[in-house]
This record gives sequence, structure tokens and C-alpha cells, in this order.
Amino acid sequence: MNLADLKSLDINNVGAWPLPMKGVAFALMFCGVLGLGYWFESQGQLPELDQDRQQEKELKDTFKLKAAKAANLEAYKQQLEEMKQSFGAMLRQLPNKTQVADLLVDISQTGLASGLEFELFKPEAEIPKDFYAELPITIRVKGRYHDFGAFVSGVAALPRIVTIHDISIKPADKDSTRLVMDMTAKTYRYMEEEGAK
Repeated sequence: MNLADLKSLDINNVGAWPLPMKGVAFALMFCGVLGLGYWFESQGQLPELDQDRQQEKELKDTFKLKAAKAANLEAYKQQLEEMKQSFGAMLRQLPNKTQVADLLVDISQTGLASGLEFELFKPEAEIPKDFYAELPITIRVKGRYHDFGAFVSGVAALPRIVTIHDISIKPADKDSTRLVMDMTAKTYRYMEEEGAK
């Protein structure tokens, strides 16, 4: 088939065209219909499709996370119960208002039993926090290094929670073997009464 044969094709009588020309015309028409369909129908839907795919991925991730939590629900319940028991045990180690005075006496007796001489033992004002109050005590003691260790160890062994902060140790005198230790001991009180209000 040559160019002269193409010119002799009658557009009004497509049925008389040779088979290869019918095939080419059909392929061109098919591509044209596909192109127009994409242009008018599908092109506008592609961003929406991408958005739906992203949403599907997010929903799948959320589902996987929730399914993993649901699968471990019994373990989480057991862990929560253990945390409640542990929290309750810690709360019992915090003194209430009536026990603070006894705790102060215990700290001072621990220092005296360790062989320390108290130069300053000053309970400071209570500092309220979220659900507890911090009770700082400024302490200055004089003694030997190993006595300081025994004191700190004795305070750590008390049945109530007491933490030691801002420790500073320096010589008492130039010629003396004794030292002076400044520190802040902090105990904590659960504010159950205030928390209930």
C-alpha cells in the first residue's frame, strides 16, 4: 500500500477499506477515546485517589496499633495492677502531716547515732507540686568522712522516702581532721486532702 492508495480511501465508505487500514483506523480511534476518557473523567480523580490511598494507609496503621493493644490487653491490665500496687507502696512511704515531725526526729537521731554534731537543722517551707508536697530540710553537720557515709546510709534506710541534695563537704578547720557537710534533705508528703478538694 502506498500514498496514492491512502488518498483513494473514501471516508464515507470505511467498509471498503483494506483490512490493515481498518486496523490502523480502529487503533487510532481506540487511543483517541482512551485519551479523551482520561482527560475528562480520570484526570480529576487522581488527586482524590492519592488522598484516599494516604487515608487508607493511616487507617491501616491505626488499626494495626489498636489491634496490637487489644492483643496485649490482659498484659496491660496486669501491668496496670502492678503499677497501682507499686504506687500504693510508694505512697505508704510518704509521711502524712502527723508523721513529718517523727521523720524529722528520725533524721536527727540518725545523725547523732552516726557520731555527727549538728550545727544547723532547719525545716524549710513546704513546696507544693502536682499531687505531693516537697519538704526540704537544710542541714549542716560536723564530723568525719566515714560518719557522713554512715549518716547518709542511715537516712536511706529509713522507712520513709528521704532524698539528699546539694551536698557540700569542706574542712572544718585548717588543723582539724573533722569536716563540715552542708546538704538539703527532702522528704515528700502526699497531698491527699488537698487533692480531694
